[in-house]
Amino acid sequence: MADEPDYNVRAVERALQILKSFDDRHPERGVTEIAEVVGLHKATAHRILSTLVNYGFIERSADGLKYRLGVQLIDLGFKVTRRMDLRREAMPHISKLALMVNEAVDLSIWDQSQALYIEMIQSQHALTISASVGQRLPAYCTASGKVFLAHLTDEDLSHYLELPIKIFTKNTVKNPEELRKQLLAVKENGYAVDNEEFEYGVKAIAAPIFNHQNRVAGVVSIPSPANRLSQDRINEVAPILIQTTKEISVHLGWVK
Repeated sequence: MADEPDYNVRAVERALQILKSFDDRHPERGVTEIAEVVGLHKATAHRILSTLVNYGFIERSADGLKYRLGVQLIDLGFKVTRRMDLRREAMPHISKLALMVNEAVDLSIWDQSQALYIEMIQSQHALTISASVGQRLPAYCTASGKVFLAHLTDEDLSHYLELPIKIFTKNTVKNPEELRKQLLAVKENGYAVDNEEFEYGVKAIAAPIFNHQNRVAGVVSIPSPANRLSQDRINEVAPILIQTTKEISVHLGWVK
């Protein structure tokens, strides 16, 4: 549902109008033409265009006299497409998984160095635990987040490990070296575990979904009250979870 027009920010609205002024018939436009189409003073249009160029959403044509849409928009479009494909392919599988293990199941993506939860299936238990859709949780102390971290490039992981660590419980990882050891185990085992590291009384197990580029497209997690997710229970559900994420991965074009 769209927000009320009264909430629109005029400068943002003008920038979006400029972006939408480009189409198949007009892949390139000059600043005067853009100002006329959008209904702006030429100087105002030029300032907005300069900002969009600086952020990669607009670029100058080869002759430098006109403007065209920038490659940053392609990146944003791909992110939306990947997210939509992931949710569409994953939903039947995670719904089935929730029934098989009789626990809540959630789906997350990597966004702004956090796990962003985009789907959730409740369990049939009276007491159920799950992240909310749209919720972001820190990566280093959640099962989903640790799966994402385990599959970052060495460079990206090193940058991440420079971020401060907040201690949530006595089980929260205390330093980068300890976290690195955990991430090696995640890759070796094929899944990650949150052992009451973010919140007391909550455990979780998570496994990765890979895309056609063999990159982690998302993570499926099974959160649970700690008393229902013993080590024996983890050993029981881990193969089912991994099999589920492999099936989703195949549908996304993953080839082992």
